[in-house]
Amino acid sequence: MPFHHASRRPREFAARLASRVESTPLARTVLRAYLAGMPCGERFSDIGELLLGELFANAVQHGDAPPDRLVEIRFSVVADRLRLEVHDAGTGRPALQPPAHPESEHGRGLFLVNELAERWGCCPRAGGVGKFVWALIAPAPGSADLALGRAPKLVTA
Repeated sequence: MPFHHASRRPREFAARLASRVESTPLARTVLRAYLAGMPCGERFSDIGELLLGELFANAVQHGDAPPDRLVEIRFSVVADRLRLEVHDAGTGRPALQPPAHPESEHGRGLFLVNELAERWGCCPRAGGVGKFVWALIAPAPGSADLALGRAPKLVTA
């Protein structure tokens, strides 16, 4: 009987990072490393890193949690979707605003999440302290999809 090596790749990952804007690149780096260990993980990298960065930055910049609280990031790949979660101890809930002025450097975070995620939402944390914002991301089309004739749909003006 042949021996089958069981995969030791983590299905879910969680980390707690300092609640500082400077931790945002670290959150993206951790996600990139996680996805590098997943089969076809690269298909989630671009959108996943962008949206995780936006959600993390929103938790830090717009949260009302005490400054000594950590922000927790969680991610998993389930049923061919990447699930991102950003947990914080703040009480405020994110609200989708109209797109920012084209020259503004702020105000596009949740707009991007809304446009690029398959679904997203906000839920209270277990234990009643804080909330978490989650996003579900579909994989970008890969070379296997193109070879099978499942090309991305192009939008033309």
